[in-house]
Amino acid sequence: MPAPEPASVPAAARRVKVMTVNTHKGFTTFNRRFILPELREAVRTVGADVVFLQEVLGTHERHARRVDNWPEAPHYEFLADTMWPQFAYGRNAVYPRGHHGNALLSKFPIVHHRNHDVSVAGPEKRGLLHCAIRMPGIAGELHAICAHLGLAESHRQQQLELLCHIVRDEVPADAPLIVAGDFNDWRSRANAVLEEGAGLKEVFMSATGKAARTFPARFPLLPLDRIYVRNADVSAPVVLPRTPWSHLSDHAPLVAEIHF
Repeated sequence: MPAPEPASVPAAARRVKVMTVNTHKGFTTFNRRFILPELREAVRTVGADVVFLQEVLGTHERHARRVDNWPEAPHYEFLADTMWPQFAYGRNAVYPRGHHGNALLSKFPIVHHRNHDVSVAGPEKRGLLHCAIRMPGIAGELHAICAHLGLAESHRQQQLELLCHIVRDEVPADAPLIVAGDFNDWRSRANAVLEEGAGLKEVFMSATGKAARTFPARFPLLPLDRIYVRNADVSAPVVLPRTPWSHLSDHAPLVAEIHF
């Protein structure tokens, strides 16, 4: 008697809703007001399965003493709360009273993570946080890399090459991969580098033929933030509207549904 066919996995188990947002360390533009609690509520309403965060504080002793509603937990844990039981943090910038970096929140188990320091000479500290996620419906693991690249064009080019090396060295060729974050790539030069060097396609370019404008959030003019995928399809990529996001971050968040 032949072996029974394996049960099919529901299509809903083979997709993940992702979001990327620069938290601006929990403050409004120009650091006028601490709005992390409002930001947490707004992020929760999106209902993303995996959230890519940039400029998220691990700790800051001075703010903790001066801000009345400063959370006791690191900001990435405060944002994760009870909705994302799994999280990882990659510390990039360290200063006398604290540090900040990238973080990833996940509703699915994070099997392992590694933070890559891709800083180039100078005071600007940047990183790539690579997480492997176990989720139902796919063989192997979903790989997710949270990126925050430099302001200088020459630095970004070096960091993009390092990202390509990380993908080639650490991500199986057939594994689903999502790379998202703040690329500071206002000249849109990252797309060709990442497609040629790592097989990555940008979801808004694929869907609309142009990158999403995300900065400044109040009147978006520059396409700084991106979501790239490999071995995956995408539907409904959107830039979240100015209300309420324009006062919660200086970057407009991006959201997309990824299918495997």
